Formats: sequence, C-alpha cells, structure tokens
Amino acid sequence: MKAKKSKQRKSSSARFRPVSTNCPYCKEGRDPDYKNWQDLAKYLTDRAKIVPKSRSGVCAKHQRRLSVEIKRARHLGLLPFTGSI
Repeated sequence: MKAKKSKQRKSSSARFRPVSTNCPYCKEGRDPDYKNWQDLAKYLTDRAKIVPKSRSGVCAKHQRRLSVEIKRARHLGLLPFTGSI
C-alpha cells in the first residue's frame, strides 16, 4: 500500500490580502450614492464584479448599501454589467 500524500493548502491570508477596515464612508460621514458613479467604479473589478468587503475595506453596513447603489447605477446605464472586452 502506498502512503497518501498530504496536499498543503495555502492559508486564506496568502490568497487574499485584506485591506485595513477603515471605511471611507464612515470617515466622511456619508453613504454611497448611485449618482456618484465615479466613486462606485472603484469598487468594481475589471470584469465589473463587485469587490468583496474583505478586499475593499468597507464596513458591513456600507458594503450592503454599496452593492444596492452599484446595481441601481447599472440599471440606469451609468456602470457596466460586464467588463470591457
């Protein structure tokens, strides 16, 4: 019988580097708004996916509001549904 080789996984910290959790919306005392689409575009990847909270550094409350505002801006045509090809 052969002995099983153990596969080593990379730790989650090696895959993702979390950004500091200093929320820019909490610092400025404002909420995300769909009309300010240039600011919302910073929280999209090159494939037009919404960046997760662990990568963006936004608090949970503003991350939920951010995703709603990004979706509103997409429906109005201010932000893309897909990334540029």
